[in-house]
Amino acid sequence: MRLDTMVQVIWLVAAVLALFSVGYLGYSRYLAQFVELDDSRATPAHKYEDGQEYVPAKKPVLLGHHYSSIAGGAPIVGPITAGVVWGWVPALAWIAIGNPLMGSVHDFVSLSASLRHEGKSIGYIIGEYVGERGKNMLLWFAFLTIILVVAVFALVVAIVFNAYPEAATASLIYIGLAVLLGAYLYQLNLPFIPGTVAFVTAMFVGVWVGTQYPLALFEPASRAPASTFVLFSGSGSWIPAAGSLGANTAAWVPIILLYGALASALPVWVLLQPRDYLSSFLLYTGVGGALLAIIVGTVLGTSSQPLVTNLEPFYGFIGRSGAPLFPLLFITIACGTISGFHSLVSSGTTSKQLNQESDARLIGYGGMLGEGLLATVALISVALVAPEVGGGIGLALPTFATGGGIILTSFGIPTSFGGPFMALVLVSFLLTSTDTAVRLGRYMMEEIIGTPESSVESFAADRYGNAVVQAVPAYVLITSGSWLTLWQLFGGANQLLAALALLTATVWLANWSESKQLVSTGGPMVVMVTITVIGLLWLAIHDNIYAKFLDSAWMAEATTFAMVSAVVQILIAFVLIYLALSLVVMGYRNIQRVRENPSEGGFSPGDD
Repeated sequence: MRLDTMVQVIWLVAAVLALFSVGYLGYSRYLAQFVELDDSRATPAHKYEDGQEYVPAKKPVLLGHHYSSIAGGAPIVGPITAGVVWGWVPALAWIAIGNPLMGSVHDFVSLSASLRHEGKSIGYIIGEYVGERGKNMLLWFAFLTIILVVAVFALVVAIVFNAYPEAATASLIYIGLAVLLGAYLYQLNLPFIPGTVAFVTAMFVGVWVGTQYPLALFEPASRAPASTFVLFSGSGSWIPAAGSLGANTAAWVPIILLYGALASALPVWVLLQPRDYLSSFLLYTGVGGALLAIIVGTVLGTSSQPLVTNLEPFYGFIGRSGAPLFPLLFITIACGTISGFHSLVSSGTTSKQLNQESDARLIGYGGMLGEGLLATVALISVALVAPEVGGGIGLALPTFATGGGIILTSFGIPTSFGGPFMALVLVSFLLTSTDTAVRLGRYMMEEIIGTPESSVESFAADRYGNAVVQAVPAYVLITSGSWLTLWQLFGGANQLLAALALLTATVWLANWSESKQLVSTGGPMVVMVTITVIGLLWLAIHDNIYAKFLDSAWMAEATTFAMVSAVVQILIAFVLIYLALSLVVMGYRNIQRVRENPSEGGFSPGDD
């Protein structure tokens, strides 16, 4: 590494903070006025309060839920992977510019649109304007994406638990504390602030307990402390996917899926709201603490190593893995810049808990900026550690905890505590995202089915039955080993879903008033459709047809399963493209019709 390529990472933080500040103070204020947020209107949480799904939440509690739900493993894995392959400059630019102009707009307008449509999903909203066929197409698209999300996040949690058994113990403690906090606040109606202080303190004590008593189901990764308590002896070879994932990782996967299924079925006040509120303190401390530690470590020189980039700024248009920067960078970094999954959270759980309309600005737009900061911390972590290319998801996650632990040494925190703490920060994101995703999948299916007319439909819409419908295929995807090949499909589906959410918002605005400009949502929508369709075509045609089926060497060695997997990838890619372009055409026709005949517009702010 040449010395002149090294840059102090504090300049990366300064660039992101400057652009994000301009976005929140300026652009988000304009958007809030543009969609006419009005606290005099009752939100769906108050109009339809049922103690189960529609439950008004205090702004900090709901921000904690929303931030925890949207910030899963992807804003960590994506920037780390992109930084290693193409260099830190293109990765940072996509985060710093794309987030305030595209991702935060996407989250905010998805939340605002749902707010004005009874807390319904983006699928329901698009159906209001383009018809039942469009609604069902988008809902099925979203439901299939949710299964990919559940599979990827459950696997990521298992990988982190294997690398950092301390995080497994701490996670169990903080889930238990969350249940107690829910009873404290909603059943006993005890004081909010004293409870917050007590339970947050107990949660950080739980982190220390985790470092003292790490927990593993089978023998964990080599970096695990010698004091790790291993629950089961033996190799665990009988566990599905133990050979490819390792017994400990493979054993955690079904437990995490079971947790997600059960947690998604509980009333939001039992676990979702209090857990997300508690975990938000972990997340704010981890992300905010890391950013502050970079400043302190740079100014005072207190970190264990110089806080400078050890990655090249740019490795070339064809990155170190042989992948072209365009369009793959924009699919590799999804969460952290723009992510369709967020539209499901915004229009799924968050809109049903919003206490007043003005809260949408901080929670929707500001929450996404917060995820951008997490992506920045992840990129800085990999820039410090500079691992070799090609490690994939198994390398990215430990790198985040290792790099984060190095950053926290600026405060005098030893890496033996800082590393596990950052691992717990990551897990708290992931656990929240996993069970929120299962809950959102149920919402999707309920809207697809409507009133059940058969036992099969009743099972699919039931809160427990639907969890099974999602968890089982997610588990099959993981244990088959196909999760490695599905990562790009997950990114492509996620980004296409973002484009469709922006399409939904654009159609809503067009039907609201002919005076509403459509550039803020329509511009990012066009960009995301173009990038993602090209990316999926690259995946189908280049990575599968050209690099596999037209390669005689690959065909000679490929197993039947490998061929079937490649065919499935090709089919999924083309199906996603077909669904997305069909919905774009439907949306465009609706916008064209209402702009030519404004009287046909179908929305007013009082419709909900």
